Amino acid sequence: MNIRDEILKEHSKTQALKIAAYACLSKKNFKGLMECFMANEYRLSQRAAWSVSLAAGMNPEIIQPYLKDLVAQLQRKDVHDSVTRNSVRMLEQLDIPEIFHGEVMNACFRFIETPATPAAIKAFSLTTLFNLSKQYPDIKPELKLIIEERWNTETAAFKSRGKKILMEMSKV
Repeated sequence: MNIRDEILKEHSKTQALKIAAYACLSKKNFKGLMECFMANEYRLSQRAAWSVSLAAGMNPEIIQPYLKDLVAQLQRKDVHDSVTRNSVRMLEQLDIPEIFHGEVMNACFRFIETPATPAAIKAFSLTTLFNLSKQYPDIKPELKLIIEERWNTETAAFKSRGKKILMEMSKV
């Protein structure tokens, strides 16, 4: 399978799943998918993001060698929102190595503090920050404050995720 051609051929859940399953068959296949994800081609990286996220869900270990690249995607301003959304979605589900904690926390705080950030990116960022707050309890007050301050201006997705996080924080 030529992953690049398949990504550009069709954009559907069926196609994304097919590509993800193929990518999980070998490190070489997954590397090809990651090259599309990291590409400077807007449409290619946008569509590859979905398959990368699905592949990481099928086989979480497969993304580990690419965590540096995944974290780097959070800094890019020239990518489709789906690239950022799927990057943060994967990070909320992974055990992030300590070397990336600061960069991930900074990016996630930036996402939730920026009004124009799409709702899904904010929701995944909230969870990622909450997960990291277990190792860095000093960020809990800031996370709580941002959720409470932004409550009246945010989407239902933000409020739903924020409410769950606030409830978990109050249990401790």
